[in-house]
Amino acid sequence: MVEKTVQRDRFNWWLPIYGAVGGFVLFLPFVISGVWDIVEVLYFLVVVPIISLILLVVSIRRKSISVLSMLAAYCAVSLILMKSSYDLRTAGRWILWSKVYKSQLLAQPNPAKGELRHMEWDGWGFPGAGDTYVYLVFDPSDSLAAAAKSHSPAKLSGIPCEVPKVRRLESHWYSVVLYTDTNWGECIPGS
Repeated sequence: MVEKTVQRDRFNWWLPIYGAVGGFVLFLPFVISGVWDIVEVLYFLVVVPIISLILLVVSIRRKSISVLSMLAAYCAVSLILMKSSYDLRTAGRWILWSKVYKSQLLAQPNPAKGELRHMEWDGWGFPGAGDTYVYLVFDPSDSLAAAAKSHSPAKLSGIPCEVPKVRRLESHWYSVVLYTDTNWGECIPGS
């Protein structure tokens, strides 16, 4: 009888590891999926609360610190992933489907004089808040490299308006985020 009590009170280090790995495995498909903003909100408003409630009930019923630590690890990993979800989404999509995106963009006709070759690549928005567009840009001269390193808004040659964020995906390939409710076709040159 005493052995069972001692065995039950032992801390199981594998449970927090399972919680952390589980958070990553559950969240990654949500991030890389096609409807990022809606799916991410559903993950944090539905999936996280349900899993948290289940783990909390199990930890209380079993009086288990191990299960409670699993809950803490799961929530911590989910929070960290949420904060870096845009970067994870961009990297994941580029790693998985860059060949498809490159062929689609390079198959387009040459852009207007002085404009960089581009296509709508990503975006998000919410009713009333506006839409944000992200473009995949091919820059044969890598002139966007400095903007990608500076991480500050800039008016760049080959893009018709100021952009808040440029990210280098690989040599000559960039993702360019435009300001909310601005898209490439509606941007007024010089703005």
